[in-house]
Amino acid sequence: MRAFLIVIDSFGIGALPDAEAYGDVGSDTYGNTFAATRILLPELVSLGLNNIDGVAKSFPNGRTLLPVPAPRAAYARLREKTPAKDTTAGHYELAGLVLERPYRVYPTFPPDVVADLERAAGVCFLGNEVASGTEIIQRLGPEHLRTGRPILYTSADSVLQIAADTSVVPLERLYAICEAARRVMTGDRAVGRVIARPFIHAGGKFTRTADRRDYALEPPGETLLDRLAAAGIPVTGVGKIGDIFCGRGIARSIHTSGNEEGLRVLAELVCGAGEGLVFVNLVDTDMLYGHRNDAAGYAAALRRIDGALPAIEAGMREGDVLILTADHGCDPTTPSTDHSREYVPLLIYGSGVRPLGLGTLDGLDRVAHFLGAYFGLENDEQIYGRICPQRRKGHGRD
Repeated sequence: MRAFLIVIDSFGIGALPDAEAYGDVGSDTYGNTFAATRILLPELVSLGLNNIDGVAKSFPNGRTLLPVPAPRAAYARLREKTPAKDTTAGHYELAGLVLERPYRVYPTFPPDVVADLERAAGVCFLGNEVASGTEIIQRLGPEHLRTGRPILYTSADSVLQIAADTSVVPLERLYAICEAARRVMTGDRAVGRVIARPFIHAGGKFTRTADRRDYALEPPGETLLDRLAAAGIPVTGVGKIGDIFCGRGIARSIHTSGNEEGLRVLAELVCGAGEGLVFVNLVDTDMLYGHRNDAAGYAAALRRIDGALPAIEAGMREGDVLILTADHGCDPTTPSTDHSREYVPLLIYGSGVRPLGLGTLDGLDRVAHFLGAYFGLENDEQIYGRICPQRRKGHGRD
């Protein structure tokens, strides 16, 4: 029993009904990126991407997303239950944990919080504002070099980010500052993640490195990963999965520097992994392109993922399942550089999967229920029973 769960970070497919409350009316990460770049994703489309509710449409510039007559995968549109649009909430919900109260979002950090952060970390910060990470290091980078003060900033998500040039604040020192900040940002002050954002400079330009590190809180309830671990079914996390779940329920964590390495590791695991779940986050769409409003870069990252899928599918064994989804949106064509409140796609492919349209499903946690049924931990009639009918009575680890 092997399942490969791939999260294409921020690959939304249209605004949720409550998007207005989040400032995201009109967001459509896939559709608007297609309209701007005419991106072609033959593998994802053949699986059924364009057949998902609401995806096929015409745009004012005359470009049209068309469905295929015979999709190769089961497909659906997922509506997030958690009142949030961030990475932590999205991944928790994919793993079956729906947060009733999402972690706090700060427009700026209050003076008492900043004072406690500086006292705990032994530093004085620059910044303390909502900002794009790439923009703020260009703007405050020179002052940071002069003063040695790390840059503190946040976004429309539940995060506290600390950036520093590694020639001024060595990497291990930056990590220690973030660990101290994590200890402060708990309880009523809690944010979903504290993120270390190291960068370098040359010729007046400041560039982030691949040494980012996320410090999350442990999930506040049981997840699918916990249940799999308790049942002796190994979970391998690839990318930032280990950080998001604080390693809980994960037998092996493989950190990657970006999508190229993530796709290479995934291909190796498809060819060589034994039983269990491989849970992959492909972050470049979000981190490098969505937050930078780079539609062309976003499209190129999607094409690279799409181009890697045939080899991954070819390495799959009888009974394997491949699941492709996302955690939220981040439309690179809108003025905002933040995540967007969107539906996300669900594509499930495998030799034992019946290609079938599942409509619009309530909750990213439908993925956890499907996987729970696949590994024999529960019954799931909403997806598993419909697309794997030949295994309904003897499903799971038999």
